[in-house]
Amino acid sequence: MTIRVYNSLTRNKEDFRPLSEGEVNMYVCGPTVYDLSHIGHARSAVAFDVVYRYLKYKGYRVKYVRNYTDIDDKIINRANKDGVTSKEIAERYIKAFDEDMAALGVDLPDFRPKATKTIKDIVEFIEILIDKRYAYVVEKELSEEERNCDVYYSIRMFDGYGKLSGKDIDELEAGARVEVDEKKEDPLDFALWKASKAGEPYWESPWGKGRPGWHIECSAMSRKFLGDTIDIHGGGRDLIFPHHENEIAQSETATGKQFVRYWLHNGFVNIEEEKMSKSLGNILLIRDILKKFHYEVLRLFFLSSHYRSPVDYSERNLTDAEAALERVYLTLARIEKNRGQESGVMGQIDEKNLKGIEKDTYEKASNLLNSFEEAMDDDFNTAMAIGHLFDLVRMINRFMDDKIAARSANTPAILAVAKNGIEKMAEIFGIFSISPDEYLNVRKEQFLKEAGLSYSEIEGLISERDEAREQKDFKRADEIRIALDAKGISLEDTSKGTIWKTKN
Repeated sequence: MTIRVYNSLTRNKEDFRPLSEGEVNMYVCGPTVYDLSHIGHARSAVAFDVVYRYLKYKGYRVKYVRNYTDIDDKIINRANKDGVTSKEIAERYIKAFDEDMAALGVDLPDFRPKATKTIKDIVEFIEILIDKRYAYVVEKELSEEERNCDVYYSIRMFDGYGKLSGKDIDELEAGARVEVDEKKEDPLDFALWKASKAGEPYWESPWGKGRPGWHIECSAMSRKFLGDTIDIHGGGRDLIFPHHENEIAQSETATGKQFVRYWLHNGFVNIEEEKMSKSLGNILLIRDILKKFHYEVLRLFFLSSHYRSPVDYSERNLTDAEAALERVYLTLARIEKNRGQESGVMGQIDEKNLKGIEKDTYEKASNLLNSFEEAMDDDFNTAMAIGHLFDLVRMINRFMDDKIAARSANTPAILAVAKNGIEKMAEIFGIFSISPDEYLNVRKEQFLKEAGLSYSEIEGLISERDEAREQKDFKRADEIRIALDAKGISLEDTSKGTIWKTKN
């Protein structure tokens, strides 16, 4: 099947046909590096990480670029606040962002350019816009000895302005997200180059000492690494206006070509049904969330919703995702146990004589990847694909619970087919990446930490209980069992001794 994507520009699903057959150029807006990354950054990064992986899975040669905005008013303000240079702030938070992406299991893009390393390309880009008279220079007097200039893009010169966001240029007013300057020809015009103020970082340019505006950076970087027209441009919905709208205007003016063939935008993250914002004080940092939840829990939480849909972060929703993740890991552990020690598909399946739950499970397992691709080909519908996965997990567990089916000669091969399908899906989604035993041990350690227990304490209490039972002090033995049970630890007395496990 042909992949179909929802194009924010046309507001329709379209067949995905890249400019060059078999190749995809993809650009995703990266962070402005002035602070630690939050869950909104995680949502976008995971969404486009999965798009990147799936396109490669489908056989495309993908060139993926995600930038760093490492010079910006916010960076300068943070540097002034911390008493360090803007470069130090940018490098600090680039390092932190990279650490967070690695912790989330996000694959590295092919290119990660910095705005400050692309100044020459940015200046050349602006010169083209000035030559075409879509941009104009405003002289600013900074001192008696020095006169530097701002450069602005005139949005009314571009006939297609507003085509991505659907905004009417005549209805727009200068506001919180539109820079106001009395020297601009129109209050809605945006800065391509900013004259540096005293003490600010700067680069030499034909317009004096200054630095690039935010929007021009992405146009210059995408053109440098991907060419005049790119297949996919991604980012959060909050970037549609003005950032992506401005990118279209300046890029299509400069090149005379379509800038982006398919615009993809991920939905917002709400916190307990409220919009995430600094004013509400509900910004959740990636690294704080990962102190409590395994990164695969966060990925599964995101992927259980369509990338264009909003998601609501709450402790309950993350706990539900954690339980779902563990359910699959437990199923994978059961599959390994029921398949035996050999790897691969063991033996041939007698398909003609399959019936009942054995037949249903085999068909479901065999069709998993087809169902997965159908879902993903429909605008990367991870939510539907995850649904198919959990349908199979439920069926496999019923199959393994069936005493007759579990003893069938076909069982090892059927389970191998199921495991193979789950693992291929997991590789695209970036989940189930470790062995079931390893994950379950991680969960056990996490559980014990939250319960304020340790392995040695539990083993010590079990030894004390064993001794109490030997001395027929059953009251004390029961007290220990009840105390552990209250902390989520269940005991089971077997012929080989007492074993313990955490309660789900």
